[in-house]
Amino acid sequence: MIEIIPVLDLKSGIAVSGKSGERNNYKPLKTIYSSSSNPVEIAKILKEKGTKRIYIADLDAIEGNGSNHDIIKRINDIIPVILDAGANDVNKVNNLLKFVDKVIVATETLITFKDLDEIFKTFSKRELIISIDCKEGHILSKKSDLTFKKFERKLKELKPDEIIILDISGVGTQRGFNHNLLNEMEDWENYLILGGSINLKNMKALHKKGINKFLLGSALHSGQIMHPFKLN
Repeated sequence: MIEIIPVLDLKSGIAVSGKSGERNNYKPLKTIYSSSSNPVEIAKILKEKGTKRIYIADLDAIEGNGSNHDIIKRINDIIPVILDAGANDVNKVNNLLKFVDKVIVATETLITFKDLDEIFKTFSKRELIISIDCKEGHILSKKSDLTFKKFERKLKELKPDEIIILDISGVGTQRGFNHNLLNEMEDWENYLILGGSINLKNMKALHKKGINKFLLGSALHSGQIMHPFKLN
């Protein structure tokens, strides 16, 4: 059974889209699910299509330029939100869990492993998702020496319920997920959610490898992959 998790990137109150994580060049999202870039309206239609949960990246919060919390709270009232808003310590996670279903702790904004340990000691694993953010085949992190091997050792300690591998280099390109990233995470297939450059052919191949959860942005909003999705 494949789970499609729609992606919405929010900036200045609207849904936006771009390529390869170049956030300064993001433009209002064009989607087959709405005539506007209003994220609440898009979420309502996705809910009607059978979406069980939605991934939101609050780009303003991640970049330290305010937030879209009020809009995200409204969306979470419609459909459960898993949120990346740059949370990297206990206080930030606690504030976000007041209005969303799950909070993402991403390598891009994580500062120390000590913070990650404290987050997992304080909150239920059901409330947390770890995101391994990657760019050009490497983990994107403030810790310049962070490798897949080092991070995998930490994952074995924490035993998270779900782990996102997000290929930021491929966002918006639909060129196909970078299988080399998946090779770095052997034996974790049952925990993984893959995102970044997913296309239909690629998704079917990954499903055969035991990957069943996918974040879809461009492929979904352009109509290349329709929701609800059934694997033929």
